[in-house]
Amino acid sequence: MALGTATGPYELRFDTGRICLDLIATTHPTERLESVAVLCAWITGSGLVPPGTPLAHADPSWLAAFRELRHETARLVRGRPAPGVHPYDLALDRVNALAAAAPPAPRAVHGEDGALVRELTGPPPCAALLGALARDAVELLTDPVARAGLRQCEGDNCPIVYVDTSRGRRRRWCSSGICGNRERVARHRRRAALAR
Repeated sequence: MALGTATGPYELRFDTGRICLDLIATTHPTERLESVAVLCAWITGSGLVPPGTPLAHADPSWLAAFRELRHETARLVRGRPAPGVHPYDLALDRVNALAAAAPPAPRAVHGEDGALVRELTGPPPCAALLGALARDAVELLTDPVARAGLRQCEGDNCPIVYVDTSRGRRRRWCSSGICGNRERVARHRRRAALAR
């Protein structure tokens, strides 16, 4: 899938366990939401809308809105609930306000093979998409089990936060194929250097 310059080992990723955390992950290792085209690819790739949903009406204001929600959600996820702390309360107010918007309305239709598939009743407005993301953040922040599973990747300089749903809660990396592989390669090199 062509995604502008969002290619290579850090192309758009969807491995955090929550869509609101996948949005936060678009800042690593650099800004991933660099254009409206990449944002639209992220919206579809994340499952926020079904494949083939028209997003031609997206414009640069969407980038600013998604980045703002990403910033406020990251502040809430990485911070600790602290009533009266001004930046935290402002972020909470903003996420709650965005969550009030109705999410995109789905409907079931017959696909090419006759099976029912999901599509939206029309092109989704930005506020509806932000509302769905903000609702996911509210659900994550208010679910004690999910919140207890929040982990930061142990990869070198990796800020990605994910929900650990592994057996025994032993997941260490945002992605075994990226940060985990990098750690295994580094460990192998250290052992090889010691053996020499």
